[in-house]
Amino acid sequence: MKIVYHERSKVFHLWNDSISYVMMVLPNGQLGQLYFGKRIHDREDLSDLLELAVRPMASCPFPGDRTFSLEHVKQELPGFGTGDYRSPAVEILQQNGSRISDFQYQSYRVEAGKPGLPGLPATYVEGEQEASTLVVNVEDSVTGICAELFYTIFARGGVLARSIRYCNEGAESVQLERAMSLCLDLPDCDYEWLQLSGAWARERHIKTRKLTMGIQSVGSLRGNSSHQHNPFLVLKRPSATENQGDVIGISLIYSGNFLMQAEVDAHDNTRILAGIHPDTFSWKLEAGDSFQTPEAVMVYTDQGLNGMSQTFHQLYQKRLARGSWRDKERPILINNWEATYFDFTEDKLVKIAEKARDCGVELFVLDDGWFGERSSDRAGLGDWVANRERLPQGIAGIAERIENLGMKFGLWFEPEMINEDSDLYRMHPDWVLAAPQRAKSHGRYQYVLDFSRVEVVDCIYGMMAKILREAKVSYIKWDMNRSITECYSAALPSDRQGEVYHRYILGVYDLYERLTREFPEVLFESCASGGGRFDPGMLYYAPQGWVSDDTDAVERMKIQYGTSLCYPISSMGSHVSTIPNHQVYRKTPLHTRANVAYFGTFGYELDLNRLTEEEIEEVKSQIAFMKKYRSILQFGTFYRLKSPFEGNEMAWMAVSGDKKTAIVGWYRVLNVVNDHYTRLRLAGLAPDICYRNSLSGSVCYGDELMNLGLCTTDATAGEVAVGQEPCTDFESRIYVLKAE
Repeated sequence: MKIVYHERSKVFHLWNDSISYVMMVLPNGQLGQLYFGKRIHDREDLSDLLELAVRPMASCPFPGDRTFSLEHVKQELPGFGTGDYRSPAVEILQQNGSRISDFQYQSYRVEAGKPGLPGLPATYVEGEQEASTLVVNVEDSVTGICAELFYTIFARGGVLARSIRYCNEGAESVQLERAMSLCLDLPDCDYEWLQLSGAWARERHIKTRKLTMGIQSVGSLRGNSSHQHNPFLVLKRPSATENQGDVIGISLIYSGNFLMQAEVDAHDNTRILAGIHPDTFSWKLEAGDSFQTPEAVMVYTDQGLNGMSQTFHQLYQKRLARGSWRDKERPILINNWEATYFDFTEDKLVKIAEKARDCGVELFVLDDGWFGERSSDRAGLGDWVANRERLPQGIAGIAERIENLGMKFGLWFEPEMINEDSDLYRMHPDWVLAAPQRAKSHGRYQYVLDFSRVEVVDCIYGMMAKILREAKVSYIKWDMNRSITECYSAALPSDRQGEVYHRYILGVYDLYERLTREFPEVLFESCASGGGRFDPGMLYYAPQGWVSDDTDAVERMKIQYGTSLCYPISSMGSHVSTIPNHQVYRKTPLHTRANVAYFGTFGYELDLNRLTEEEIEEVKSQIAFMKKYRSILQFGTFYRLKSPFEGNEMAWMAVSGDKKTAIVGWYRVLNVVNDHYTRLRLAGLAPDICYRNSLSGSVCYGDELMNLGLCTTDATAGEVAVGQEPCTDFESRIYVLKAE
């Protein structure tokens, strides 16, 4: 990796083995963008990449010069009102009412390694040799607002991390009304836009459309990243596939309101913006104050969607997730929620745990209902003390009983929420986010605590930490079951109400940081009614997240397939649940439920005591299989092979680091009859290695399996013969390929 500045041409060039990023100081003193893509050779003067022409009706800053207009120049930190009519990356409301800014280049510095972002999650390095950071200083001379633009290029891979810090070095306060984390101006619009969108129980479905003139975007104004849209987008060339072609991925490491936007202008230039959603956002910058934007990560590859995903997986698994669990195989767990809901006693829980222990499960998780007066979702949230009627010896007692079984104990919290029927609400009704003289909207009979207030975070931390200090808790499931409404803090003045959404998520991050530092051996799993806050910001504190409340195997194919575009398999909470499924009431075979859940952290969401002996034996086999191969499934190189969004079949696979073992998951939703012969082209194998197929016993070279394909033909080809095992709906198979 290298970062150079060519003084004569005023060009910056950042590059490593995969990518180049080129920008320059423009003739008007602002910072302009020249190139982002596959690595190119450095030369003294790359300024010829800046193309200028006389454009009709353009506004130009230099008298007598009609060639230079901000309307047609690619920029790093575009403002509004001085000739560029596209969406700006920054907007500052000044005391005289003006929103115009003009950030001029001042200086730069290069730092070895990568600095952290105070109070915010971000990628990191474990040695200065892993990355270099360029910091470019620009200033708006009228307001005295300075901005530091951070660009971190990693030693390997097509990754560039970006963020901006604004500092008010002027004499007057201003309102920062828009502070995007990145602007990326591209010279054409020949891209397909991919987004991960959906709703509760069908999160992160892949949606694809062609870029065209105008604005398209995804975002959230819910206070959380949301079930509806993920803070992630992909731009791929129309010819790009899973395994070849140019792809750009952009991911925002943030868990609150966000905006990801593409704007195509009249000349087919494309402006990408990513950052905190500017609607409802306003941050007061007093003289001497500063504001740090969240980090945005850009990935470029010419190796298709799989190449992009593998870059994100490696980065987020090793240099975003942190702590003692980052590199560990995840424990196989059983969660009591769908087995009991609120109807449980301590003895009933232990009985479930005993059966799970006998099957090989390693972790028992006690879900909702263990605290306060919590017999339904109408009461108890906020009172994080054990219900002694259900748990006579408290959390310490049930944890000890589970530990004595040879298992670890986990516990559910929803620390950001409160019921009106709770002692905490009765003591502090003003701790709820609520607008004066207006009704409060509830969600699931609960309200949102004002985490923009330090005293609220302190209180919740105190209750949670007390339990973790006194009881043997090895795992925390951190839930969040409603978005924010009536976003108003009783603790802030009127000119700071635009800060509440962001201050709230900073409070969430602060609570996570304090708990993970004090209890580093605890495995945290983030949850938000399933996938409502499955984002990189959470991954920084919790190395895995509950992908969706929808545990149906067929629905999970789409959800986990889409999630894999950005997020590593080790981050995906995936369980085998009971049938009929509690979300879609579908009955799927036990082996298919496991075959989907293997590609994640793996666990069970049911009462094993209700299964038949035959089913119990199958569960034992599933657990033994997962223990044998989970290092490959969770930390191997993952490839998507066939999309569930494009047909009746879906396939994916994971390959060990030495390429000597591969695990292929193949799935068919509905049965067919008299079908054609089928083969599945694999990926990531060593061409010259012979692999033995665990199901057929056949031995094939890697190049054959990748170019000709793995034979998946079964009884659906033709007529089922006498003695041949027939297929059913919701069929699946796991192929283990091992080097001979």
